Amino acid sequence: MEYLADTVAVLRYLARIGRIGKEAREILKATDEGENLIYISVISMVEIMYLTEANKIPVDFNSIKEKILRSDNYRIIDLSMEIVGIAKENKGLELHDRLIVATGIYLGTPILTCDKAIVDSNSIEVIWK
Repeated sequence: MEYLADTVAVLRYLARIGRIGKEAREILKATDEGENLIYISVISMVEIMYLTEANKIPVDFNSIKEKILRSDNYRIIDLSMEIVGIAKENKGLELHDRLIVATGIYLGTPILTCDKAIVDSNSIEVIWK
């Protein structure tokens, strides 16, 4: 199966900080065993870079980046004009969430997130609990 992981899911799982929903954790563990493919928006990588540089999270950006790049089971998805077009039609979320959700819609995958705004938007299938 293929999924999109939002910034919180990536950080909580790969950096082992914070709690993660049981369903999302099982999907991510299965990904590490080669059973799934996890997409990560480049927007999430930018958010992680910002949070680490601002010392808002106790994580080394390069270690997260290397874990992702070394794995065949994780893929970073660049921002494209197609994704921007989808985001333009999905108003109501803050910009970063809007672009991440648009990426999931573009890919046709559910998103692993606990972000209440994304869950409440009903824009995309959400997996977390």
